[in-house]
Amino acid sequence: MKKFLVIGSPIEHSLSPKLHNYWLKNNNIEAIYGKLETHESDLPELFKNLKEKKLDGLNVTVPYKKAVIPYIDVLSGHALRTQSVNTISLHNGNLVGHNTDIDGFEISIKKLNYDVKDKTIIILGAGGVVPSIIYALKKMNASKIILSNRTKEKAEALKKIFKDINVLDWGEIVDFDMIINATSLGLKENDKFGIDFTKTGRNKLYYDVIYEPYKTEFSDAAKIEGNTYENGLNMFLFQAQRAFYIWHNIDPIINEDLINFLKS
Repeated sequence: MKKFLVIGSPIEHSLSPKLHNYWLKNNNIEAIYGKLETHESDLPELFKNLKEKKLDGLNVTVPYKKAVIPYIDVLSGHALRTQSVNTISLHNGNLVGHNTDIDGFEISIKKLNYDVKDKTIIILGAGGVVPSIIYALKKMNASKIILSNRTKEKAEALKKIFKDINVLDWGEIVDFDMIINATSLGLKENDKFGIDFTKTGRNKLYYDVIYEPYKTEFSDAAKIEGNTYENGLNMFLFQAQRAFYIWHNIDPIINEDLINFLKS
């Protein structure tokens, strides 16, 4: 039986096993998908198991989307451009790194009927998913992208790759149309941003990459000010759909039954 894993830290919140095992069952595929709390020291053994076909594929989440790259033989176009990998497959003996986050984010924005063209967008965070979000926003012709990270040096490092983005000190807020939480803040119950969201105004889109838990300081801030809030569930679903296709050559169905199952 084939075996797939999602790796990261923290990983307990991940719905990937529930989602992929649902799709595997519905498509009559004999395989199992699990999750593994992973330390960086575990990576060599994991990739050895992939090469030896003891594992058939990996999803990669926080904080290893860049750290896995030295273990990979070939990067897909998206992964190469962003230096970020969230899906790994084995093809003709080579480990191939893919980035399905770009498609996941872009499709989720289109599903909102939100046009980022000519919009000013603040991204909070500079971790593994952020290059994918920047790349997707640039594809969709966002006017201005502003990056803010608790460790400013990481934001400045991304500016070397995406030279036309702007970097803002953490805690500062300028006028924007859309703000994206791409940090891990919100995964833990007592996480605090240290940002005064009450000064952001109205008619804004708050987009959270986090999908679990649904209620966070970020979501509360959006709703108090009467702004639109979108959590990361759709991005999660659409990136996972692409990963499933890479491994199984099947486009799994996303519908209300699936969403209700994930929320149950």
